[in-house]
Amino acid sequence: MTTQDHCIIIGAGHGGVQAAASLRQEAYQGRITLISDEPDLPYHRPPLSKGFLKTPTAPVLELRNAEFYRENGIELICGARATAIEPKARTITLADGTRLAYTNLILATGSRARLPEIEGITLAGVLSLRSLADARCLNDALDGPKTVAIIGGGYIGLEIAHTLAGLGHAVIVIEAVPRLLARSVSPPMSDHILARSESAGIVFHVATRIAGLAGSNAKVTHVKLADGRTLPADIVILGTGALPNVELAAGAGLAVNNGIEIDSHMRSSDPAILAIGDCTNFHQFHVGRRLRLECVQNATDQARNAAKTLVGQPRPYRELPWFWSDQGDMKLQTAGLALDADRTMMTGSPEDNAFAIHHFRENKLIAVDTINRPADHMLARRLIGTRAAPSPEDVLAGPQRLKEMMKEAAS
Repeated sequence: MTTQDHCIIIGAGHGGVQAAASLRQEAYQGRITLISDEPDLPYHRPPLSKGFLKTPTAPVLELRNAEFYRENGIELICGARATAIEPKARTITLADGTRLAYTNLILATGSRARLPEIEGITLAGVLSLRSLADARCLNDALDGPKTVAIIGGGYIGLEIAHTLAGLGHAVIVIEAVPRLLARSVSPPMSDHILARSESAGIVFHVATRIAGLAGSNAKVTHVKLADGRTLPADIVILGTGALPNVELAAGAGLAVNNGIEIDSHMRSSDPAILAIGDCTNFHQFHVGRRLRLECVQNATDQARNAAKTLVGQPRPYRELPWFWSDQGDMKLQTAGLALDADRTMMTGSPEDNAFAIHHFRENKLIAVDTINRPADHMLARRLIGTRAAPSPEDVLAGPQRLKEMMKEAAS
């Protein structure tokens, strides 16, 4: 590592900004260039589905202020899109034709909304919410009481549903599979979220498929269901998942398989090019398989790991995943991944809207989903994956027993 080195980071979301910050924290001496295809200073994305919709005139929550980039010698280029990577020459090309040379490259290109291939998808009033520009479009469309149909009962769809219902809009959620958040939480948690959301005035159609969208004068007016019914909609919001942005990597000949394939030090198939965040496919230590995660925690933790790799202090990536979602009066928090769980156990009370669901594999705690139980969540994050390995009996013994186990594991 020398002052002649140049690290270019493509993508200025949570991962990209953290990578730039972590490089300086790790005493990286070279140039750092951070490239964003958005015109605004890099910003927090989770509030877009919540606070920003409630108060669109409030200031955008910037990840770092402009002074941070100047003071740390980070060249931030906003409103620029990278169009090509030339690994042999170690250069990238921007949409305006500018070519930049790098010593190392970090791809933090994130993901984009998955658009279903259905009739009417291009009608006005059909929106998604992945960026600040998307949020501004949605706020402009919400210029009075609206009937809003949200396609998809995942995290983003449910967060938007609760926010808009709280603002007085009529909200319908259409989910193709039989329960909400089916890929993320257990059936009892899905049932609770459905019941609580219905009590907030949100109308649900689960196990319901979309046939297409209908409109008048090029503007959406109805959602057509596969069973022949139609639902009115002034606005349709697509919460139908995300696709990793891997086109740059694929064009450069990097290994891609549902994300850019990386090793435990964030290196792609070209060791000079690293990748982090939503766009990556990596071996998840805690579940023992390759997968792709879409969450702020993974993006920022991988960014810190990438920085250590580039300053010659590589360490295997073994961070525990954790997630959160604010939906009305429910704060859903998850620690760990419940893949391959063979037993679940509940503590607390759904009736009180405060409980936890513990997931076990071979009698060891591997994940905990909580509603309005932040202390349980934090304890789970500190325990899961340690040699303490709590059993169902340990969990039933209560928090004091788990805290003792945590101390024993740390000694």
